Amino acid sequence: MFCLHPVVLVIGFLSALIYAVSLRGWRQIVGVLVKFILPGMLIVVLVNPAFNHYGVTVFYTFENGNSLTLEALVYGIVLAMVLGISMIWFHSFNVIMTGDKFVYLFGKVLPASSLILSMVFRFVPKFSHQAQIIRKGQKSIGRDISNNTFFKKIKYGLKIFSILVTWSLENAIETADSMKARGYGLKGRTAFSIYRLDKRNGFLLMLMVIMAGLFLFTVSKDALFVSYNPIIVIKGFPLTWLSGFGLLSLTIFMNIPLGLQFWETYHWRKSLKQLSKKRELPSYFNQMDGAKNYEYHWN
Repeated sequence: MFCLHPVVLVIGFLSALIYAVSLRGWRQIVGVLVKFILPGMLIVVLVNPAFNHYGVTVFYTFENGNSLTLEALVYGIVLAMVLGISMIWFHSFNVIMTGDKFVYLFGKVLPASSLILSMVFRFVPKFSHQAQIIRKGQKSIGRDISNNTFFKKIKYGLKIFSILVTWSLENAIETADSMKARGYGLKGRTAFSIYRLDKRNGFLLMLMVIMAGLFLFTVSKDALFVSYNPIIVIKGFPLTWLSGFGLLSLTIFMNIPLGLQFWETYHWRKSLKQLSKKRELPSYFNQMDGAKNYEYHWN
């Protein structure tokens, strides 16, 4: 968002995409890309040159005097990349940052706001699930929105939406009353948490700050300067020691989550293998189906 250098955008897009795939798998991420992210990026690419006509490289001049320029088209692609990268990162963010983590981070500082945020994140999947239940219930009494006239579809759709809003409001009130009865937000109230700040977190935090600081230092020295108006000017080609150092810092910074993902997966599989050898468990114990059907009595 703060450095629109093309190499920076490519690094950000690939890092975000690979990490999202490691969390959700190829099929789900490709579905999200095709349905939401790529159409949104395409709209930005088309809209920017249609309403902005800056630049000196003219492709075509319309009858009203406006011009289609290379600079406006390239800047539209750049903005589309920024939008796509942000959407992919936030998709992974929604997977990692659960409601209990929000409450842990901001429960003491902003108890009311953290509760609202956790409720919002929790209600989004519940909202979708409840909408399907309500729709099936309405369909069973002949109020299906798929096989009816246009006006009946609107009528039945508004009915489903009204039921859904009423359910969500009642659920929110019940949750708020329950939290109030448990003393949420009172001074001195403690809460159980499985999280703690240890040396590993401190090391990662220090690494993130150093890598981000080095990249921002590179940007401040204009080693990755870029301009798209009135002409396209891109610094960093060929790479200098400063621009290369900044891009390397950015690559490390953006792939810290992916590195943690691979590190945890490696140690988890290693632990299972060691446990299997130590206890002489059958090989299918590591598989989910085998673990359910196998009983092992520890010494």
